Amino acid sequence: MTTTTASMNVAATQLCGGGGTRGRAGRRRRPAVLRLDLRWARLLRLAVATRVVRLVWDQLLACSSCGGGGGGQYRRLGPPQAGDVLTPVPVDDEGFPATDADAADVEDVVGLKVSLLGDCHIGKTSFMVKYVGDGEEQNGLHMTGLNLMDKTLAFRGARLAFNIWDVAGDSQSADHVPIACKDAVAILFMFDLTSRCTLTNVIDWYERARKWNKTAIPILIGTKFDDFAQLPLEMQWTIVNEARAYARAMKATLFFSSATHNINVNKIFKFITAKLFNLPWTVERNLTVGEPIIDF
Repeated sequence: MTTTTASMNVAATQLCGGGGTRGRAGRRRRPAVLRLDLRWARLLRLAVATRVVRLVWDQLLACSSCGGGGGGQYRRLGPPQAGDVLTPVPVDDEGFPATDADAADVEDVVGLKVSLLGDCHIGKTSFMVKYVGDGEEQNGLHMTGLNLMDKTLAFRGARLAFNIWDVAGDSQSADHVPIACKDAVAILFMFDLTSRCTLTNVIDWYERARKWNKTAIPILIGTKFDDFAQLPLEMQWTIVNEARAYARAMKATLFFSSATHNINVNKIFKFITAKLFNLPWTVERNLTVGEPIIDF
């Protein structure tokens, strides 16, 4: 009896153990099945969402096609008609985008401060007056050692207001250099083409200005070209070479100008505007001795 009972217990234990093993194996398999079912459910939801998006997209295409129906076709664009061609931007005789004469109706104003530095009696004020205009067109402020003038013009839907600061060239006016150069977009370093010492002094003006403004566009301008053209060619050649060397040292563009005959006055301000606004306009280099030099 005892042997029989022991045999039955062993068998029961084996059955229970085997059943437990199978139960654990079944429990191990169930999570894998559940994960597989969840993946299929996600794929089904994604497929349904894709179908819905396609149906909505087809409806949008149908509404935007010609005729408003679902079977319409897109209209092919033919060659541009006469009214579709963009009107070319008007340019002046130098190829620069033309400006509006009337700037009063334009609300947006862009202020551009330009400083003029150089020795006394080299023609800075004459240069400024030639660009701004004389008589009623002048609008500025005059104080000891400093002249301020404005010129406003309409350009591409905005008003460009050039604020020109002319610092007198005497030693007492050196105190105006910081305020004149601060926030300037361009600094014009000027010298008299008939006076070589004024060219030598340009370096002093350049060093003073760069202490207060290191980003302004530097431009070296030789004034009184009409008088310079009367000098012997050998002397002109010497001054041209020296001026070009100074311009390279300053990393500046060189212009010879004359306020009396309006030589390169407007062109210099066009050059500044083109540099500031990345306009597709450049000046032509001219290195011919006896002609107004432009070098860069």
